[in-house]
Amino acid sequence: MSNARATHLTRRGILAVGGALGLGAVLAACGDDDAAKNGGSGSASSAEASGPWTFEDDRGTTVKLDKVPANIVAFTGVAAALHDYGIEVKGVFGPTTTKDGKADVQAGDMDVSKLTVFGNVWEQFNVEQYAAFRPDVLISTTFDNAGTLWYVPEASKDKIAKLAPSVAVSVFDRQLPKPLERVWELAESLGADMKADKVVQAKKKFEEAAARLRAAAKAKPEIKVMAGSASEELFYVSGTNLSIDLEYFKALGVNFVEPSEKAKEPTGGWFESLSWENVDKHAADIIIMDDRSSTIQPADITEATWKKLPAVKAGQVIARSPEPILSYAKCTPLLTSLAEAIEKAEKVS
Repeated sequence: MSNARATHLTRRGILAVGGALGLGAVLAACGDDDAAKNGGSGSASSAEASGPWTFEDDRGTTVKLDKVPANIVAFTGVAAALHDYGIEVKGVFGPTTTKDGKADVQAGDMDVSKLTVFGNVWEQFNVEQYAAFRPDVLISTTFDNAGTLWYVPEASKDKIAKLAPSVAVSVFDRQLPKPLERVWELAESLGADMKADKVVQAKKKFEEAAARLRAAAKAKPEIKVMAGSASEELFYVSGTNLSIDLEYFKALGVNFVEPSEKAKEPTGGWFESLSWENVDKHAADIIIMDDRSSTIQPADITEATWKKLPAVKAGQVIARSPEPILSYAKCTPLLTSLAEAIEKAEKVS
């Protein structure tokens, strides 16, 4: 990765590197810049194009349009969440397809073959294609208190901003239920039927999963959980602070490995970077690993030091979604899998 790119990522607050957010974006930034995928030129939600439409986002910005947006462009994960509520977004940016053309984990249940992808990797956004799409609104998340739109390139953000108003859902330093509520409100404003049985049941199941995780953590307070992310050179250990999933899991009683503030200082408080030789620095009974396609997955880690970790030897490694798809249907399995892992875990550290 070039020094210029490294400096740029630092200026963005290290949001695109390992640990709390995983190594996903920085690997994508340094990898092959796949061309933006061409597709259709229109997008329609399930809402009728009636109006006016108003929505106040998490930056305190109120977007007002004459009618409900029809041509919606959204960060892939946000589009996947809206899809779960029946709002079809057909213009996306962010990790959408893997190198073999399959759906990225962040694309959820969307049919990626029908999506117009303006950028599939970090710093990629086809502004000309976006302009031709004639977007009504752009929706993304924000990982800082400045309202920086996730995956909207710094170099072209001003050009992009002139083409359509934007909406931001904050996933910075808050617990998971809050952004879930915000995406729920956003979907409802776009015309989603939030009283549909599928939607109501999804929220109920999320609440049940949260209760199960709380009970599991209370029953086994001695079980230590470590949140990790892997790259070729380094292993990243996330602290619970700042991350919406980890803050929530901790609030439910999960006992996490917590890197020291000094160790996290170089990354703005997100995570600690370890060499593979020192991957055993923290004792853990369960390891939850970044599941994004741009990070190395547990089955592909060849480091001997990794294979010697007690949790790995015990088979107590599960997936984690540092950028969860913000629908109740998609977040419920995250709680359930961790609850089940704690329920079954043996104390090995």
